[in-house]
Amino acid sequence: MRAMELDSIECVSYSDDMDDDDDDSVPAAPAQLPRPFLKSASTAGPAANAVSVVAAASDRGGGAGAGPLVPQATGVHELLECPVCTNSMYPPIHQCQNGHTICSTCKTRVHNRCPTCRQELGDIRCLALEKVAESLELPCKYYSLGCPEVFPYYSKLKHESQCNFRPYNCPYAGSECSVVGDIPFLVAHLRDDHKVDMHSGCTFNHRYVKSNPREVENATWMLTYFCLHFEAFQLGMAPVYMAFLRFMGDENEARNYSYSLEVGGNGRKMVWEGTPRSIRDSHRKVRDSHDGLIIQRNMALFFSGGDRKELKLRVTGRIWKEQQNPDSGACIPNLFS
Repeated sequence: MRAMELDSIECVSYSDDMDDDDDDSVPAAPAQLPRPFLKSASTAGPAANAVSVVAAASDRGGGAGAGPLVPQATGVHELLECPVCTNSMYPPIHQCQNGHTICSTCKTRVHNRCPTCRQELGDIRCLALEKVAESLELPCKYYSLGCPEVFPYYSKLKHESQCNFRPYNCPYAGSECSVVGDIPFLVAHLRDDHKVDMHSGCTFNHRYVKSNPREVENATWMLTYFCLHFEAFQLGMAPVYMAFLRFMGDENEARNYSYSLEVGGNGRKMVWEGTPRSIRDSHRKVRDSHDGLIIQRNMALFFSGGDRKELKLRVTGRIWKEQQNPDSGACIPNLFS
């Protein structure tokens, strides 16, 4: 099979009229993206027939095809890019009377006006472009981070929302930080930007003191690649504090570890044992699931001793690999080195 180049696409409304366009002025694909693939007629089914209406066959750059995937024209990716948000477009793909396309989300944002020619958009669908998208296979957008997968265009979004190579959100609990990155980057970010205390080893021992227990700040400490959080919130009508641990990695890795946690003072303590959560789960999600040690403020003040007007708590515990005995003395490795 000879390679096909997509010269142009003329988008049409709900009618069946689709005309070829001989214009060769297709923009070049961005250098950082691999070329999308167009399924051959033997594997693409009806979608390939739809593409044959809008794609002009050419011998330029052609040659015998050795497999079911045929490299397609470099402008396909740009044709499927929304001019407003620059994200890939998915059905329904809208167009104005002049053929300019826009995604359904941005159609509302631009108040039903074409951002290119300012004509009213109306309810015209670009069926041809939707068919072309149906026939494509594209790499995961996290391919540069190591994901080797290639997916049909309409299956790509679902995979990317769960891809193990997608960046992590900053796990800092003191603010809604928008920074994303891989684990080494976030460790440096927590240390340098949020000034989080960094510790190595498999045990932790922190003292939490606040003169006004009603103005408790959320705290985050780092132990190797684990985040220890201490937060204040309302549980129903009762003000409570909660301590819990999150692992800087995916959920399947977090399940390899267990931890014990003690919060107390003045000769009294509460104990919790569990499995750390992944930082894929936000600290708010973990907090709202109550997956940690919860202590009511009145009890925390009782643990603090004195006149119960100052919060003085000690947060201690240890982490171990699930297959290890927590009393054996075996620690997790020092991942900071």
